[in-house]
Amino acid sequence: MQALFQHPPSPLQAFHHPILEARNLTCFIKRDDLLQLESQPGDQAFCGNKWRKLKYNLAAARAEGYTSLLTFGGAFSNHIAATASAGRLFGFNTIGIIRGEKVLPLNPTLDFATSCGMKLHFWSREAYRRKDDPFILAQLQEQFPQAYILPEGGTNTLALRGCAELAEEILAQEQVDYLCLSCGTGGTLAGVIQGLAGRAFALGFSALKGDFHKAEVQQLLDSKNRDNWAIATDYHFGGYAKTPPELLDFLVEMKKYDLLLEPIYTGKMMWGVLDKAKQGYFPAGSRICVVHTGGMQGW
Repeated sequence: MQALFQHPPSPLQAFHHPILEARNLTCFIKRDDLLQLESQPGDQAFCGNKWRKLKYNLAAARAEGYTSLLTFGGAFSNHIAATASAGRLFGFNTIGIIRGEKVLPLNPTLDFATSCGMKLHFWSREAYRRKDDPFILAQLQEQFPQAYILPEGGTNTLALRGCAELAEEILAQEQVDYLCLSCGTGGTLAGVIQGLAGRAFALGFSALKGDFHKAEVQQLLDSKNRDNWAIATDYHFGGYAKTPPELLDFLVEMKKYDLLLEPIYTGKMMWGVLDKAKQGYFPAGSRICVVHTGGMQGW
């Protein structure tokens, strides 16, 4: 467990692209996808923002005497894969409540989760929508008394604490004006905003269709008034997990810059960053940090 708290910072790498250079912008990629346990190199599930979000939750589960981790997610959830991997690494049994019917053969994400020892329970979409109901959670706690229950996506107060450290780590490596990252549940962005404490601007890129993220992030911030953040909602490419050909072509193009991305979160974000730069969103001379949060396990 100490390895979670005593590790070198993930690398911060310079990124050069004609669009950025034409606008006189300096860009760095925070390679949090490379944040891994030394004993488990190459683990693409328990890394990045999943490491940050689970870190203090794992410590709390151990301190409170829980022997299992129970959480929720869709069939391709990075959080499900990360929780399964963390359970294997730190000696917790793991239980995954999966949205939708069981489909065989299992997809690579769920197959990986079961290979880590996770027990899967498939809930209908109607039942899954009630997963946050206090009555349902109480039933689960009664059914699995030794389980530490994590919300979908892993976002809670302890997760924000871990993500705040990401912002602090970046600013210790380089002084930047903007910190850009992808948004799923909004937990990583909320934690980063807390960690920045007004020292830079946080720009989130929503991977989901709709403008609900701002209210969710504001709620996570305990309604504290902060004006150093925004969420771009125009880069979802049709909605969550939608991957049109132009996005996939963009991922191939990014490989020419030694940058491997996935199409659900980080690919959409990087497209958005370059498009924002092209539009003149970032003032000339700005220093930008783009966070690679991981999520490569399914690709």
